[in-house]
Amino acid sequence: MNDFLMKPKIDFAFKEIMANETARTGFLAAVLELNPESIKETVILNTFLRREHEDDKQGILDVRLRMDNETEIDIEIQLSELNIWADRSLFYLAKMFTEQIKPGESYRLLKKCVSISILDFVLFNDEANFYSCFHIMEDTRHFRYTDKMEFHVIELPKLPEKEDYTKLELWAKFINAEKKEEFDMLAEKDSYIDSAYRQLQIISQDEQMRMEYEAREKAMRDYNEMMYEADMRGEERGEKRATLRINKLIALLSQDKRYADLARSAADPVFQKQLMNEYGIK
Repeated sequence: MNDFLMKPKIDFAFKEIMANETARTGFLAAVLELNPESIKETVILNTFLRREHEDDKQGILDVRLRMDNETEIDIEIQLSELNIWADRSLFYLAKMFTEQIKPGESYRLLKKCVSISILDFVLFNDEANFYSCFHIMEDTRHFRYTDKMEFHVIELPKLPEKEDYTKLELWAKFINAEKKEEFDMLAEKDSYIDSAYRQLQIISQDEQMRMEYEAREKAMRDYNEMMYEADMRGEERGEKRATLRINKLIALLSQDKRYADLARSAADPVFQKQLMNEYGIK
């Protein structure tokens, strides 16, 4: 029990770590490339599990912050692969942006909104770097249309192995760490990560928080297993349907004594598809 440490990339644990102001100041400074001393204050805005729809069993446990310059930041961790992540993060950041003002209020009241996505899967397959930052830019001359929306994406599987690490790489390694030896090494390299590690140790030994953490981890594991099984059922249905279609084609070609076409269709998928269209096999 005393050796137990939560995994920071489980969103419940990450959110509790970010409850420590020193830790979240260090993390934000690393991501936004700021001097930590320039961040005078950060305030946590949300303290709830957001659900995308009524039947959502997993929910979204993100961290929403406001900095002293009134910039609003949404930090979210996603462990399972989601290819539409870019569209999803755009939707939620746009929603966060528009919710700043009420009907009739001036657009001048709108403040900068920043999305930070920490992903435990590869989103950009053709890119080697683990970190990407996006703005709304002009296509050819590359100047910003506005600085009011900004997207940061950290892909944990792409973390490099090397001797010297940047502040952001150290934070990504901390979030991805699972063993005490890893945490100890990272805490020695950065005082802000040391604060995060001490916060992790505190919450890991809190019995109530551990129960909540384990319940959250189980919910995420059950959700991923449910999605996997749904995919498997879909593949099985697809295979059964494909078998029925091929059997129907064989029967029709045999009935019409088109034996040469039958033999060719077995080796030529394009020709097989043409025959299915010819016979109206859906």
